[in-house]
Amino acid sequence: MGSAAPTPLQILEEVFGYEAFRPPQDEVIDQLVGGGDALVLMPTGGGKSLCYQIPALARSGVAVVVSPLIALMQDQVDALHQNGVRAAFLNSTLGRDEVRAVEEALHRGELDLLYIAPERLLLPRTLALLEQLGLALFAIDEAHCVSQWGHDFRPEYVQLSLLPQRFPHVPRIALTATADEATRAEIIERLELAQARHFICGFDRPNIRYRIAESRGNAREQLLRFIRDEHPGEAGIVYCLSRKRVEEIAAWLARQGLSALPYHAGLPAEQRQMHQQRFLREEGVIIVATIAFGMGIDKPDVRFVAHLNLPKSLEAYYQETGRAGRDGLPADAWMLYGLQDVITLRQMQAGSTAPEHIKRIEHHKLDAMLGLCEVTHCRRQALLRYFGDELEQPCGNCDTCLEPPETWDASVAAQKALSCVYRTGQRFGVSYLVDVLLGKEDARIQRFGHDRISTFGIGDELKQNEWRDLYRQLIAHGLLTVDLQGHGALRLSEASRPVLRGEQRLHLRRLRSPVKREGRSRGKVAQSVDQADQGLWEALRECRQRLAAEQGIPAYMIFHDATLLEMIELRPNNLQELATVSGVGQRKLEAYGEAFLEVLRD
Repeated sequence: MGSAAPTPLQILEEVFGYEAFRPPQDEVIDQLVGGGDALVLMPTGGGKSLCYQIPALARSGVAVVVSPLIALMQDQVDALHQNGVRAAFLNSTLGRDEVRAVEEALHRGELDLLYIAPERLLLPRTLALLEQLGLALFAIDEAHCVSQWGHDFRPEYVQLSLLPQRFPHVPRIALTATADEATRAEIIERLELAQARHFICGFDRPNIRYRIAESRGNAREQLLRFIRDEHPGEAGIVYCLSRKRVEEIAAWLARQGLSALPYHAGLPAEQRQMHQQRFLREEGVIIVATIAFGMGIDKPDVRFVAHLNLPKSLEAYYQETGRAGRDGLPADAWMLYGLQDVITLRQMQAGSTAPEHIKRIEHHKLDAMLGLCEVTHCRRQALLRYFGDELEQPCGNCDTCLEPPETWDASVAAQKALSCVYRTGQRFGVSYLVDVLLGKEDARIQRFGHDRISTFGIGDELKQNEWRDLYRQLIAHGLLTVDLQGHGALRLSEASRPVLRGEQRLHLRRLRSPVKREGRSRGKVAQSVDQADQGLWEALRECRQRLAAEQGIPAYMIFHDATLLEMIELRPNNLQELATVSGVGQRKLEAYGEAFLEVLRD
């Protein structure tokens, strides 16, 4: 990089092709370059990786990046190579000869960044190797993995406290996108970061539109309509609760002509790898995955994340939806949620063998998740408030802002629903209770004598699905509990008493009729391109895809969509003008500049 060490801003411009830092990147970088420690909480897509990649290039020695996501390391290293940065990784996917080659490059001082899994880092052999090298810094990515309160606990992370003991003079940075206050406190304690500067950047991802709809019993049709109407030909992730459901949904979407692939821990490793590569490298692939399986992906152009089942916590929901729109362009977080989700998760919790204090925390987290589903004001404000982040005005970019839900005084209907639970002996599930309220002629109801109780047939003001919706909301609001044995029987909770006695009014969301949206032939980003420029947009994407295919890398590693959109806007005529486009660094200008200029001139 020349004799005089370049400044962080010069590295940002020449290597990464950006002309200015987003606050507080510059402050974080100065802290590390000066030898201090940092804890960084920054939303996904906020530019966390530059916070350690630039100090790695500005300081002498090699920077060691600890990451739990082996699947992601190859991509991160490939992306750095595209920018001309000397990077490598050490993990279990490498053979003995490949490991030796990386170790020799380290000894020769030929690497600026080394990505490594925590398990590999903690081996005595690795620690001994690092002690022989000049180290620039340690970056601990996904630092929430250290927390037992978190949704992603990794026991190896706890042992990373040995780094300040073994390497007391090497600065450390811990980074995460999802950590509430309890998790932050645990990161500081377990990683011995009491002296670190804290950079808390807020959790808002304004480009993501949050939408939660009631499942109407035809979830896959609702999903298909959403994809076809709003994201044709665009990449997305669909999360389901079980492996079986993942396979069914992926196969069904494929039969409808979409490019959909399953991804879960039960698939053979080669098939998982192949599906992930296709998702990363081809345009418009949809991955259907289990919620529990954290897909190590850094794909910036995921235009939607859909949940067909309710996540267990807002942390999990935030992290999973955060995989959409990392490039800052418009994206959707779309979720269907129904009665069965609530019952299943409540039963799973009640039957858990975890210690009481953990069960209490899990119960609180599920309550908060259900609260977000049932909220009648701005969803983003509710989501951010959970993480201790206030948004002063409603966001205008969530379903409750765009189509405010109707509420109704459900006090009398709730009394009938709760009374029916009581009169039938608190032994039955929702379907049976609704049949009693609607006065169904049913042999089972007659056998139990429930055609002679006071709540039989008193519910003709609501339809069947409206009663089911009401019961879901009563469970979500904690007025009813679900039995432990797994039969789904409902029982009254202490909180139901004031409602039953008429001492407390209850206002609930009204079940919404499906909105017919106009089908669109173009995806969300393509819609932002003028009709006259559609041909150019497609030609730039084809050029990018061709160059990526030649190297066997994902297209976004050449340039992000945002960079292509800026090329259309600025219409550069020569390399000098192209260099001013955001995301075009020195190495990429030399490698790809002429190819893209040719397309722009044509």
